[in-house]
Amino acid sequence: MAHSETLHGIAHVGSRRWTDLTAGRVLPGLLLAALIAALAFGLRLIPGVGVLSPLILAILIGMAFHNLIGTPAIARPGTSFSVKRVLRAGIVLLGLQLTAQQVIAVGGVGVALIVATLLATFAFTTWLGRVLQVDAGLTQLIAAGSSICGASAVIATNTVTRARDEDVAYAVACVTIFGSLSMVLMPLVGGLLDMGPHAFGLWTGASIHEVAQVVAAAYARGQEAGEFGTIAKLTRVMMLAPMVLGLGFLAARKLRRNDSEADRTALPVPWFVLGFVAMVGLASTGWVPEATAPVTTGITQFLLATALAAMGLETDMRKLAAEGLRPALLGAGAWVFISLFSLALIMFLA
Repeated sequence: MAHSETLHGIAHVGSRRWTDLTAGRVLPGLLLAALIAALAFGLRLIPGVGVLSPLILAILIGMAFHNLIGTPAIARPGTSFSVKRVLRAGIVLLGLQLTAQQVIAVGGVGVALIVATLLATFAFTTWLGRVLQVDAGLTQLIAAGSSICGASAVIATNTVTRARDEDVAYAVACVTIFGSLSMVLMPLVGGLLDMGPHAFGLWTGASIHEVAQVVAAAYARGQEAGEFGTIAKLTRVMMLAPMVLGLGFLAARKLRRNDSEADRTALPVPWFVLGFVAMVGLASTGWVPEATAPVTTGITQFLLATALAAMGLETDMRKLAAEGLRPALLGAGAWVFISLFSLALIMFLA
């Protein structure tokens, strides 16, 4: 008995030392990424900068730091931890911002239009990526970011594709640039076409990449358009879970075809997305007090910004430039397609 207790004590001490050692290795990089995320939130207070989400600012600052100053070697374990663990926590909490009631408010026709636009855009972008001979992993990231919800979809999809950080940065850049163009151009087009608030809000929510960009564009045409555009966009964000799970299972099937034991132990099924679904279910019950919404939203955005800051800290601009113009053409093609396809559906149904 004494011998057993001694072994247990040694194991406990060893486990505690291992945990302390791991925490010590992770802390420098985690703090650096968190500080960059905090700076991104602070910069949004500057007039004109607020149209960019903190996620986009965080990856830009991280990239600038890495390529101008250099990410210290001591920070590498922490940035890796942020890209994996912190990212997953942020995606799970993202579910608290969504409810089944929002889907009901959009209506059956609106939801069908959003789903059709999402699937068509993803399929078109995948096809165009093959035509342009863009790497399959980068194509999937651009397809997800364009069809679902911008930077959040890019980093969630990367848990399955496992692309390079440079690919993630390129995809985020694409959805940022073209989503920003939509934010400026769509209110002008909506005015020229004399679109009603419901139709215009649905168009922005079904086609613009980032939530912040949708809010800016939709509210430019009035309160009603802004509210409906935001709800339509959040309904589209809900599609993130089935899309990422579907990609994960497809990737798992592909790995199973290779009769390799190493592959079988690393099936990229993103089970954390089930946590996202559970949070949507919890939010839909109404048990979460509305007063907590600003807090949970802020925490979620900060976690995702920290993860993107860490990606920026691992992104080499020279490798990004080596991707060439073809991925940019892919992003442009996806942007044009989702904008025109969703508009055509709305005009046909109007």
